[in-house]
Amino acid sequence: MASSISTRFDTVLRGTLVTPGEILTGGWLAIRDGRIAALGVGAAPEAAETIDHGDSWLLPGVIDGQVHACNVRGYDGIESTTRSAIAGGVTTIVDMPYDEPEPLASVAQLRRKEAAIGRLAHCDVALYATVSRDQPISEIAALVEAGICAIKISSFENHPTRFPRIDSARTLDVLQAAARAGIVVGLHNEDQEIVRAATARLQAAGETGISAHSPSRPQAAELSATAQFLELGVATGAHTHIVHLSVPRGFDLVEQYGRSGARATGEMCVHYLLLDDEADGPLLGALMKVNPPIRGGVRDALWRALEAGQVAFVSSDHAGWPLERKQKPSIFDASAGVPGLETLLPGFFTIAAAHGTGETAFVHCARYLSEAPAKFFGLWPRKGALAVGADADVAVLERGSFPYDASQAHDALNWSPFDGMDFGVRVAATYLRGSAGVRSGRIASEPGWGRYCPRLVERLG
Repeated sequence: MASSISTRFDTVLRGTLVTPGEILTGGWLAIRDGRIAALGVGAAPEAAETIDHGDSWLLPGVIDGQVHACNVRGYDGIESTTRSAIAGGVTTIVDMPYDEPEPLASVAQLRRKEAAIGRLAHCDVALYATVSRDQPISEIAALVEAGICAIKISSFENHPTRFPRIDSARTLDVLQAAARAGIVVGLHNEDQEIVRAATARLQAAGETGISAHSPSRPQAAELSATAQFLELGVATGAHTHIVHLSVPRGFDLVEQYGRSGARATGEMCVHYLLLDDEADGPLLGALMKVNPPIRGGVRDALWRALEAGQVAFVSSDHAGWPLERKQKPSIFDASAGVPGLETLLPGFFTIAAAHGTGETAFVHCARYLSEAPAKFFGLWPRKGALAVGADADVAVLERGSFPYDASQAHDALNWSPFDGMDFGVRVAATYLRGSAGVRSGRIASEPGWGRYCPRLVERLG
């Protein structure tokens, strides 16, 4: 194949390539002007630089569809978050709108965040937006025109300004506007009244450890919020998306609505596949606190939901809380969320390999961490695949046995519930538009490498 290509390229990468249609053993990928210009097997074409990754596997750069980069330090959090992303083989993050001190809910705020991305980001960044309780609904159309990839709202109030609850009446208005604009709406899916009542009972009984966290946010709270949101989606014709489902029943609900003709999807966060409340809670405590909670005894069933095609894509739900926000006397005072950008790809691969073969695990990674989120957020075909014309975003994986050391993380946090967990791959190199962001395990990218990625299509599927 290479013999017919005479044009000189900027860079050629060699290794085993995972493309949308096949695995290319002994393959090569040629890059020109930041994009994939050709690929094949056998003798590679001439290039200014050829980098041979030997037995390593080359996958499309990961698109992490759920990241909270600015929840603690505002826009300054973009730098350390995206540095961690590049270290983890993540070349694009889709950042949530719940920024400190105010959420992204207007075009003016979007432009300020876009400018911060241009100054600070090590990887590319696509954006969610949200709505406040009192802003004009017409702002949604303007935000869509400005390139946002999705709208996010919550049925539970985590913060009165930064992360407010949007009530049912306003949710209906949001979904109607989103349906007209052709944009998906994601939900943080917990019923506020159920959670607050359960929490009050546990606190009154003096139950304040990690074992009280899941009962304080019972499955009924998650599933009732999910079902109501899906039904409002049916009423409006909007694409409704559940951003995290912790139990298999949630994916069953989404599938049932989809079969009835609704535009409904559900997302898996990798920590629900890696951790178990009963097995890991006593050791990790608040370090594994996320909302909705990590449940006990459901990991295998959640994997079966993924294999059954019920999962839209897999994300990290990375949240950059400093360790002191976790170290509280009561589980109810500890911040919810965990860092996850450097563990998403190796963690998901390890789970996938445990349920199949190494080869199928690489294919699962390419599908659920790259191709599926690229299509979901309207970034395809520019992102999400090793294919001619796509950005040359590449994650290079080395196989082996690699205990994760959170003290060496690049997120300025240096803690993780996955510390010490043995992963079956590690990221040996990351390329962003053909430039090495990570090489030989060392960060080579700099702030300002990343770009704002507006949605490339008019409607999401």
